[in-house]
Amino acid sequence: MRLYRIASAPYARLDGEGARLYGGRWNSRGVAVVYASTTLSLAALEYLVHTDIDNVPGDLVALTIDVPDEAPVEEVALEELPDGWRTGVDHPACIARGDDWIRRGSALLLRVPSAVIPIEFNGLLNPVHPAAAALTVVSEPFAFDPRLLSR
Repeated sequence: MRLYRIASAPYARLDGEGARLYGGRWNSRGVAVVYASTTLSLAALEYLVHTDIDNVPGDLVALTIDVPDEAPVEEVALEELPDGWRTGVDHPACIARGDDWIRRGSALLLRVPSAVIPIEFNGLLNPVHPAAAALTVVSEPFAFDPRLLSR
């Protein structure tokens, strides 16, 4: 499986530190998770919805993350999610599901619906799972089309 992530170059490591510090839709503060998407275009949309477009840094990189086919994966189906899961970034059901997945340590990847486009998927990586050592990553410079950043 291939995943994509867009990040400012200094924060492109797959250590989950940003999510650990601030929490996210699928993890509480203190829980390290790496957020990625199944397409580069979804990764771009996910980046934009979490960033003030006036402050998009000029040092972005696109990470292409290859996940070995044999890596353990869990999935959250759209039908499993409660009403309102897309509103805000801290729905308790989503956080509980992600924290439980990390705590159990049973899978490298948790495949979840995107709140931006629910029929598409994001992949959460457990950076301390033993299978994380087999991830391969290619980093390339990335810039948004200026039309996406204009108001």
